[in-house]
This record gives sequence, C-alpha cells and structure tokens, in this order.
Amino acid sequence: MIDNPVTDLLNPFQRFGVHLGLDRINHLLDRLGNPQQQVPLVHVAGTNGKGSVCAYVSSVLTAAGYRVGCYTSPHLVDWTERIRMNGENISVAAFTAILEQVIAATDPHTETPTQFEVVTAAAWLYFAQQAVDVAVMEVGLGGRLDATNVCDTPLVTAITSISREHWQRLGDTLAKIAGEKAGILKPHRPVVVGQLPPEAAGVVKKRVEQLDCPAVWVTPARPLGEGKAEYAGIEYGLPLLGPVQLLNSAIAISTLQQLQQQGWDIPLTAMQTGLQHTQWTGRIQWREWNGYKLLVDGAHNPAAAMALRQYVDTLKPPITWVMGILETKDHREIFEALLRPQDTLYLVPVPDHATADPAELAELAQEVCPSLDRCCTYPDLFPALMEALETDQQVVLCGSLYLLGYFLRKTGG
Repeated sequence: MIDNPVTDLLNPFQRFGVHLGLDRINHLLDRLGNPQQQVPLVHVAGTNGKGSVCAYVSSVLTAAGYRVGCYTSPHLVDWTERIRMNGENISVAAFTAILEQVIAATDPHTETPTQFEVVTAAAWLYFAQQAVDVAVMEVGLGGRLDATNVCDTPLVTAITSISREHWQRLGDTLAKIAGEKAGILKPHRPVVVGQLPPEAAGVVKKRVEQLDCPAVWVTPARPLGEGKAEYAGIEYGLPLLGPVQLLNSAIAISTLQQLQQQGWDIPLTAMQTGLQHTQWTGRIQWREWNGYKLLVDGAHNPAAAMALRQYVDTLKPPITWVMGILETKDHREIFEALLRPQDTLYLVPVPDHATADPAELAELAQEVCPSLDRCCTYPDLFPALMEALETDQQVVLCGSLYLLGYFLRKTGG
C-alpha cells in the first residue's frame, strides 16, 4: 500500500530485487557528483550487531557535538528510519526531495539500480548536502559488493560478527561469508573486529595482513551489575538489553577510540552520555500493549536467536512464543536456539513478505522440541498475540524484523 511519497517513489524499483554489485551504484553516484567522496565514513558490517554498533557510535558522536549522519536497514515502520541526522529521522519532505534528485540522475541507457541502491545513493547525497562531519553506515548485505562499499578511505571499519546468514548469496561456508564481509576493509585503514568463529577469523586476519590494516580484536565489556558495564577503563550505562550488548558496546567504544587516535575530540563525558542514551527499536525490547508487557526482538537468524535466548534465560520459565519467520531462514536452528520443554508456541505468517508456512513450521517445531506444552498456528499475528497474552507466562514476539514492523505499524509503535 502506498502511504507516503517516499513509498510511491521507491515502489517501482522493488521489482529489480536484490542484485549485489558495485557498477550500478558507482555509475549512479558519478552522475550525482560522487557525494560519497565528500562524506567521512565509519563503515560497519556483520551478521548481527551492526545496527546496535551504529546506534552507539552515532549517539556518542552526537553527544560530542558532531554533525552525524546514520544509515541503517531495514526499517521497521517507515522508510525515514533508514536515514538519520543526530538521532532524528529524515523528514518525508526531505527524503522525497532527495529521492527525486537521485531518480532524475538514473541513466536510462544502463541497467536500472535496485531499490536498495537508490536509497543508499540518497543517503550519500543527503549526507553530503547536509555537510555531515561523519556518516555511520551499516552494510546492507555482505560487504564486498554492497552498495555502501564505495568509499576508498573510511575513517574506520568494523566487523561485528559472522555467522551463517544469507548463505544463498554470500557463500555456503563461514569462510566464504567472512570473505564477503572483509570486503569492506581498505588498505592501511583501521578495522575493529568482534568475536568471530575460528574459520571466519582466519579469513579476516589474512585480509587484514594483506591490506596492512591496523586491527583491534575486541572482547566483551565487563558487566558491573544491571544496566552497567566497563570497557577499556570506561564505566558506562548500557541501555540495550542482553549479554550480546557487552560485545556490541565494546566494539563501538573501540571504534570511537580509533577516531580519537585520528584527532577526533570525544570526551569521556560524551562517551558515557552517548552510550547511556542509545536507542535501537525492536532489539530485545520491552513493549506495553493493551495493558500487557511483552518482549519483542527480531531473532531472525540462529545467532540472533541465541542472543535472545541468553536474555530470556534470565526470565521466569516457561515462555510463550509468538513467532513468524521468513521462508529463507534456518528454521530448525532458530527453534533449537529458542524453544525449551513446556514452552508454548504460536506461529503466524509474516505479512507482505516471503513467509514460511506456519503449519510447516509447527511440524518442525514439535520435531525439534517434542515437549512443548502447546503449538498452534494462526492466520494473523494479533489473534495469536491476544491469546498468548492471556496466559500467565512471559510472552516473546520474535522471528522476523518484518513481523515486528507489522506489529509496530498496527499498534502505533
């Protein structure tokens, strides 16, 4: 459904799907005057955690007084979430105007850019026009051939994590996936790396050596009690939930320290204030709805599901799950990470996307966890959610960021 001019402008490009490669985006940016060459960049890749790291880094740099652009994907409710300035979404009017400039610059005599490439070009152009001090940009898919990977000299790059995700496009082994994500590394430019599986770490280390990149290999921050942590001598409040944020926040701090080494003025107070006030919607987050309290999270791949489970293990069992999953995901591994005996599972479709069949998911879930107290399917999220919330168990809504987006749109979240 077309609900604003941004959607209206972008819908025609949706039919070109996901098509990795840099030729189209480079050609388009060239016709726009190469705005990416005017924008200092912090570039963040990874299977999970990259959005959180972008949010932390942007929040701290904003607190330090810089003019900060941030580009992330996908959005949950509205396209304007993808392009932000100092924590504020781009306005519909500004997004419409910048898209019109990008679309007018497309070359009718060459291959049409994809929807993601058009939005990415719009982000580069907007950040250049706004004269940002820095843009913090999240890789969309992979790294090497992603439309964000058009800057030769990033200030710093980061690889948050690597697990088996989007293997159909990136490769069927962790080594191949690591090779794609390490494609954002540039000669002699610093890189910050999270904890990686050995197979992936070996590939990244080899690339680091080939390009002579100063590298920082990050370990998780030290927890200091509920909502607080310490890393590199910095004590800070940790507003995002789950043990995984000990690593994500440490990656962000290391990234910021690389900027400090390049002369960026980021006082300790800005570091602490920015970290404390970081917001990242829909990632292990408590929400109130109809007088009920529920936990929401994407948990859209096995690694994210394991991160959610770590947090859920701090809650009172058993758990009532309301889940919808895309057909391309590793359903079995997600269920293995999340489900425990006596849990209840309500399965629903993911609206307007290539959803897995809830009935087939139910069959698989009962195979993975035969001791579920109950497993049933619903044709829509909200009847399932209403029934789930009437139980005495803690309710968790998860399985897809698109399902969360549907929930937030319908509930005004």
